[in-house]
Amino acid sequence: MRTTDAATRRVRRAPVVVMLVLALAGLMFTSSARLARSQGERHPENLAQLIEVEEKRVQDVQSDLDSLDEQLSRIAPVTGPDVDEDAYRRDAIAAGAVPVAGPGLRVALDDAPPQPVGSEIAADALVVHQQDLEAVINALWAGGAEAMTLQGQRVLTTTAFRCVGNVLSLHGRVYSPPYVVEAVGDPVALRASLDASPEIATYREWVAAVGLGLDVSAPDTLELPGRTVATLEQATLPKGVDPLP
Repeated sequence: MRTTDAATRRVRRAPVVVMLVLALAGLMFTSSARLARSQGERHPENLAQLIEVEEKRVQDVQSDLDSLDEQLSRIAPVTGPDVDEDAYRRDAIAAGAVPVAGPGLRVALDDAPPQPVGSEIAADALVVHQQDLEAVINALWAGGAEAMTLQGQRVLTTTAFRCVGNVLSLHGRVYSPPYVVEAVGDPVALRASLDASPEIATYREWVAAVGLGLDVSAPDTLELPGRTVATLEQATLPKGVDPLP
C-alpha cells in the first residue's frame, strides 16, 4: 500500500510551516508597534532626513527577517528527522485525506432479475438493502481494510449512507445497483472476514434462492481516491436576516 509522495511531503513540512506562520505573525505585530510609536514623533522636514529614516526602518525589518531565517534554519534540521512519517501517513489514510493503492478485494452486489408474473416472491426480496451493504462494509473493516470506497467514493468507518428501495444515497449523490465496494488490505484476511459474517451468509442464501448478485474478486492493485470535499455553490439567507456590509 502506498500514498502519494506529494501528500507525504505536505505532511512532513507541516510543523515547519506552522512555526513560520507564527514567527511571521510576531514580526508583523512588531512592525506595527514600531509604526504606531513613530506616528507620535516629529517627521523629518527634508528628503535627506526622510531617506535616512526609511533606510533605518528597512534595515530593522531586514535584521528581523535575518534573525527569523536563522531560527528556522535551526528548527528545520531538528524537526524534520523527528517527524513520525508512518504515524502521519496512517492518520492521513484513516481520515481519507490521501489516495491509497494496493491489493485488496472488490465486492459487487446487485438486484435479482425480475421474476415471472404471478411469482410468490415479494419484490422487496429481489433488491439489495442497506443492511446488505452494511454487512459487507463492516466485514471488510473487521478484516483489516486500510481504506475503502463505495461506488468509487472514499468512505470511512464513520461514513453514513442510506438505501431507499434500490437507490443508494451517499455524500449527496444517488446511485443504482450494482453497488461496488473496494477495500485495500490483505485479500486473504478480507475474504475470511466476509466468509465469517452471519449477515453475509444470509445474503448468500438469497443469492441462491432468488438470484441476488454477489461477486467477490481480488485485483492485484486497487487505486482508491482521497475524499472529495463538497464546495458550497449557492446559499440564501433566512427571512429577516440582512447580509453583513
